[in-house]
Amino acid sequence: MNLRILLADDHTLLREGLKVLLEQEKGLTVVADVGDGRSAVRLAEDLHPDVVVMDVDMPGMNGMEATRQILARRPDTRILCLSMHGEGKFVDAMLEAGALGYMLKNEAADMMVTAIRKVAAREVYLSPEINTDLVRRYVRKQPADGIRAFTLLSDREREILQLVAEGSSTKEIASRLNVAEKTVSTHREHIMAKLDLHNIADLTRYAIREGIANL
Repeated sequence: MNLRILLADDHTLLREGLKVLLEQEKGLTVVADVGDGRSAVRLAEDLHPDVVVMDVDMPGMNGMEATRQILARRPDTRILCLSMHGEGKFVDAMLEAGALGYMLKNEAADMMVTAIRKVAAREVYLSPEINTDLVRRYVRKQPADGIRAFTLLSDREREILQLVAEGSSTKEIASRLNVAEKTVSTHREHIMAKLDLHNIADLTRYAIREGIANL
């Protein structure tokens, strides 16, 4: 069985290296590689990949939102997160979004093929470090810290929060999302109320701290 892979990571060199690695493997084909979550959503719908290798930190739309949107449109797609972040809040957010695997970027490159094949077979793959942390938190019944944005906000609100934090104006956000500027302003007010934050600077600091937006 030939597996079709879509790579989504904002680091070009990493994507190119992964593409070379994967295409050396029999039965794996990289159908596209992109540098942002919005493009990943669009191409996942157009190209129907079996597995999307998804970074968490990407401009415009992060990996959590991209995962949610891809699976909402194509639930048979499998998502493998590839990230430098091993903190519980990121792991929990990606798994809650529907990812079947979470692999750290410091893991051996040859494990990528193993992770992809496991996820493609609908099995869970977690880096050993991630697995250990999940077990520890389960035993202690200790939830990941700082995931309010993923429990309190709607999909659209999280999307707007990221764009606001990355410096987009109300007009730019409205144009990108194809909605009215008043709609964007209303969403922003709701976000502030839900998170008990009171200005754009607070929203920006919060989004960066929680990994919703890039620096």
